[in-house]
Amino acid sequence: MTPFEYVTVLVSIILGLGITQIVTGVADLVHQWDRVKVYWPHLLWIIIVFFLQIQEWWSLYELRNITSLRLPTFFFVLLYPINLFFLARLLFPLTQPESVVDLKVFYFATYRKFFVWAIGLPVLSFIHNVLVTGHPLQEQVLPAILIVVFSIFITRKEIDERVHKVISVALLAVIVFALGILWNDAITAS
Repeated sequence: MTPFEYVTVLVSIILGLGITQIVTGVADLVHQWDRVKVYWPHLLWIIIVFFLQIQEWWSLYELRNITSLRLPTFFFVLLYPINLFFLARLLFPLTQPESVVDLKVFYFATYRKFFVWAIGLPVLSFIHNVLVTGHPLQEQVLPAILIVVFSIFITRKEIDERVHKVISVALLAVIVFALGILWNDAITAS
């Protein structure tokens, strides 16, 4: 067994748990649909975090050429999937039987916690890209922008719903755009 195969087992388990959180959360919302008040920006964040789970598993293949791995590096590699798991869990309210689930109220009650964890993703991505996979520092513009935007979200006293809507749509658009650019990238490419 190669170090890559060994490492990917635990990473895949953690990512699978995050995906399970999202799929179960969505199924729970569908199950109690008559008591759910939908808020579309919140649904976009569910889609974004789901996509990030899949994208992390896909991009993990970049580590396939690693011939040796130290425990601290392994811990670091685990931080991103763990952070994604927390985000997946934070997307869904703990509901009481027969209570109304208002996703807008839930979103605005918890968005600061969500964005505290969300800041971790571009920070970890930046460090991983530069130190582990050796991507140039000048290619790290998007993680830097996301760190600033998420920090502003957390520290602002006033809540502007329009800004939340714009950010969720913009981030989903960036993801779709990036997917279009990377459309021909194959996991088996060398």
